[in-house]
Amino acid sequence: MFRTVINAFKVKEIRKKLIYTIVMLVIVRLGCQIPLPGTDSAVVAQVLGGLSDRGFGFFNALTGSSFASMSIFALNITVYITASIIIQLLTIAFPKLEEMQKEGEDGRQKIGKITRYLTVGLALIESTAMCIGFGNQGIFGSISGGMYVWTIICNVLVLTAGAVLVMWMGEQITEHGVGNGISIILLINIVSSMPADFISLYEQFVKGASSIGMAVLAAVIIIVVVIAVVVFIIYLNGGERRIAVQYSQKITSSGRSYGGRASHIPLKVNTAGVIPIIFAASLFQFPVIIAGFVNGGSNPEWTKYFSSSNWFNPSNMKYTVGLILYIALIVFFAYFYTQITFNPAQVSDNIKKQGGFVPGIRPGRATEEYFANVLKYLIFIGAVGLVIIAVIPMIVSGVFNASLSFAGTSIIIVVSVILETAKQIESMMLVRNYSGFLAK
Repeated sequence: MFRTVINAFKVKEIRKKLIYTIVMLVIVRLGCQIPLPGTDSAVVAQVLGGLSDRGFGFFNALTGSSFASMSIFALNITVYITASIIIQLLTIAFPKLEEMQKEGEDGRQKIGKITRYLTVGLALIESTAMCIGFGNQGIFGSISGGMYVWTIICNVLVLTAGAVLVMWMGEQITEHGVGNGISIILLINIVSSMPADFISLYEQFVKGASSIGMAVLAAVIIIVVVIAVVVFIIYLNGGERRIAVQYSQKITSSGRSYGGRASHIPLKVNTAGVIPIIFAASLFQFPVIIAGFVNGGSNPEWTKYFSSSNWFNPSNMKYTVGLILYIALIVFFAYFYTQITFNPAQVSDNIKKQGGFVPGIRPGRATEEYFANVLKYLIFIGAVGLVIIAVIPMIVSGVFNASLSFAGTSIIIVVSVILETAKQIESMMLVRNYSGFLAK
């Protein structure tokens, strides 16, 4: 993978795309360091301290810790993700949206436009709740009257503009850079929080160990768990079921024959990729975030069921019940997103039009049902794999009381985005090599 990136920098067109992507990511990270106008950093640290214990840990990780510092990018890319989830779910209730999805590129552009408008609306609502809720706790200092109202209005506009700007930069990376811009911004945000988490693990379990032997054992366990999770993610993303397809031989009027070749259609085990995790985690955190804003940052008791930091705690296992809903959301979005992106009827029809068939399966309806049944089992296996990856670090965190912002969910996002981006770079280089060969 590193060799692929090095080789990519040697190609002028790809190098420009990579540099463009890096510049955009630098701007995102700089924006995450700029505090909101009028905020008191000491009060912000006091009010927003201990986010993981209050259910905001994963949300803060997705924003690259910009939420904890209450920067101009405090909402970051999370609003756009929430808007995308809502639009995807609305396709079930509104046939008009479902028709747009089937219109190809034009339909996707229309849905993208609707998603942007919804992002702006949600950003206004969330930023208003944040400014009022946290403003009442003094993050803007001891101001009152008209000045307080003006400060709230200004910061609502700044937060909304910040969320829209991050969304725009994500789309620009997708269009002019390398990879999916939204996913890459998520990647850089999560990675930026990891060094602090590893330092925390070191100080808690290695440096704070009772003996050298225990310190070494703790370090080995941490390394083994991280490597095992990463390897399992790579294995899961690479797994696929190959459906054999035979194309019949045809003879032209001149007596020449073509066709008659054997091929296959690869169906990935983890067909939906990292989307189910992102959607489930974002939707799962939504009520916690709203409750925190409404209550001025202090969450009610029921929100502990939604916080993974409270799961698998030996002293209070009742909160682990929330894990059931989390698993259900992952499985639901795995099936839901795959049904949107993969149409067995369309694949079956394309095979039939090209004179192909699946050995042992009749063309048409029977082939469609065969693909649907195979896909059903593959989706379940992929969803179970995602659940295992997400839950293992949660168990370790809960049992050993390790405060982590990334956990298994974030590791899935990081590894999956890196693999997908590397594949896209490889495909761009492959296309360039073919183009250069044909030009010669």
